[in-house]
Amino acid sequence: MLNSTEKLRILMARKNITMAQMAEKTGQSRQNLSNKFARSNFTEKDLKEMASVLGCTVNIQFVDEEGNVVM
Repeated sequence: MLNSTEKLRILMARKNITMAQMAEKTGQSRQNLSNKFARSNFTEKDLKEMASVLGCTVNIQFVDEEGNVVM
């Protein structure tokens, strides 16, 4: 299973969006975004902003051991 960083890199490549372009479109420095990619350390807000730039949505769910989605 791919992690968030790998998925973002694939989507960015498909959309021909560079790290610098993504940083600009999400209001952060290229270096800061690069550091987040290096550590695979994104906030939910980061993921939603990048998904929006990529024309996607993000759906984060917590599911308990019985299969119930926790709201």
